[in-house]
Amino acid sequence: MIKVLVVDDSGFFRRRVAEILGADPQIQVVGTATNGQEAVEQTLALHPDVITMDYEMPVMDGITAVRQIMQRQPTPVLMFSSLTYEGARVSLDALDAGAADYLPKNFEDISRHPEKVRQLLCERVHALARSNRRSLGLGAAAAPVASSAPASARQPLAPRAAATAPAPAPAEPVRRSAAPRKRSYKLVAIGTSTGGPVALQKILTRLPASFPAPILLIQHMPGTFTTAFAERLDKLCQISVREAVDGDMLRPGVALLAPGGKQMMIDARGTVRILPGDERLNYKPSVDVTFGSAARALQDKVLAIVLTGMGADGREGARMLKQAGSTVWAQDEASCVIYGMPMAVVKANLADGVYDLDEIARYLTELG
Repeated sequence: MIKVLVVDDSGFFRRRVAEILGADPQIQVVGTATNGQEAVEQTLALHPDVITMDYEMPVMDGITAVRQIMQRQPTPVLMFSSLTYEGARVSLDALDAGAADYLPKNFEDISRHPEKVRQLLCERVHALARSNRRSLGLGAAAAPVASSAPASARQPLAPRAAATAPAPAPAEPVRRSAAPRKRSYKLVAIGTSTGGPVALQKILTRLPASFPAPILLIQHMPGTFTTAFAERLDKLCQISVREAVDGDMLRPGVALLAPGGKQMMIDARGTVRILPGDERLNYKPSVDVTFGSAARALQDKVLAIVLTGMGADGREGARMLKQAGSTVWAQDEASCVIYGMPMAVVKANLADGVYDLDEIARYLTELG
């Protein structure tokens, strides 16, 4: 049974979230809280496996609460925020503070599409209950961002004891890969989902301004979020990072982030094409779509990296890249928040190397 603590100052939203989660036979809502201070107290008292957290609350806001929870009893936190630029900024701040994932807080969807909301919310809670608690606190370990929290609240933290939710059987034996051979690439393409914003920040902030290859980033995010995320990364990184627009050219030392709600492809001339999101595809942007276009355009000159995330997006694109002779790396299980996308690549025997997040960052800096 997965124990969940629901935190929100809106009585309506607390009740609806509790009702949705309570309808799942494998989820038990063990408590609710109306502000961040109560959330911290209830976490210490109830030991939930997952916390759903609002941002704007009286007494103590959600981000401050997340920092304190990560300091005192690290627990997977699912943040709720609005589908606005400000909501994106708040969500990214929450991930830096240690939250594991986020969902847009959309009251219209709850009333108009209750089944869709139920499926999405329960799916995220199940995934976070199985998430790797060793990765909690990565937000604090990433490159620093402006924050009013004391330095001690932003340090990496030891994980709490194992949760009461049943732990899944190991997906596979631990696999260690030798350091990759040095070679040059015409493109580095990185795909990720849950846990990706912090993982990308940790990798990209270590790259020098003289990084020799263009970079494409595919992060599962809503459209309003990718603009804010690209701006944040650009401020933190030595390389240039921006949201991709149709007609962009691949340039060394420039990372282009796929716009949320759309698809990003490249052609043989190195021109980026931004296309409307196809409703038949689950992910917008899709790692498979970008990887597949890179395989067709650049053949064996691509380094593809699949990072933490739910599902299997990226596996088929990695298959196309491997068939073209390109190189594929996957993040290892121990450093993932959710070992889904990398596991799909590894299980399909498509990974040339399986590395932890620090190794990926280090090996990228050595490209030349």
